[in-house]
Amino acid sequence: MTKRIITSIFLIILLALTFYYSYILIISLIIISIISLIEFHELISKIFIKKTFKSNFLKLSIKATSLIYLTIFSFIIFDGIIQNDFKLTMIYLFSICVCSDIGGLIFGKMFKGKKLTKISPKKTISGSIGSFILSLAIVPIFYYILGYKFNNLFDLILLAIVVSFSCQLGDLFISYLKRKAKVKDTGDLLPGHGGILDRIDGILFAVPVGVMLNQFLITI
Repeated sequence: MTKRIITSIFLIILLALTFYYSYILIISLIIISIISLIEFHELISKIFIKKTFKSNFLKLSIKATSLIYLTIFSFIIFDGIIQNDFKLTMIYLFSICVCSDIGGLIFGKMFKGKKLTKISPKKTISGSIGSFILSLAIVPIFYYILGYKFNNLFDLILLAIVVSFSCQLGDLFISYLKRKAKVKDTGDLLPGHGGILDRIDGILFAVPVGVMLNQFLITI
């Protein structure tokens, strides 16, 4: 747990710096994208180990799709953060993801209870509820900051729920791949967390969804 906390503090500091320094953002995006892509490709290679035409075709298709998706994801992050008018919204989306992870971890350990799914034995229903609760807890803070951009409080609540849900889906998706590949983590680069992909799995799903929903909400 100590290693996990120290690593989390480092990652939060790095994330904060990317919002103020474009060169740190660019370098971080390149490094994170490359490492995540490598980790993802290793997972896929362990899943599709049979050397058949169908297996090779699926493996190549998934790897190509992941490359395209990570490129689009990096562009969305970069474009969002460098826009001063959108920067606070990006901070809100990232904050939801962080709170969703923390809420799931804390509530899951405190209340335990019934498992959420067989895909990931460590995920519990109480943890999932905790993810939503802690994500919603920051809504009043950001309503004070971002209220001028949204029609009402419900928009921020909806964003928190949808982004938290997407974050949990991303986590479960990578957990499913790890289960199929028969590995515990996608890597060992981050002490207490595993690989880069272990840390950003929810963000990969949630932030693009949050950006699209945000654009829809501010235009209606």
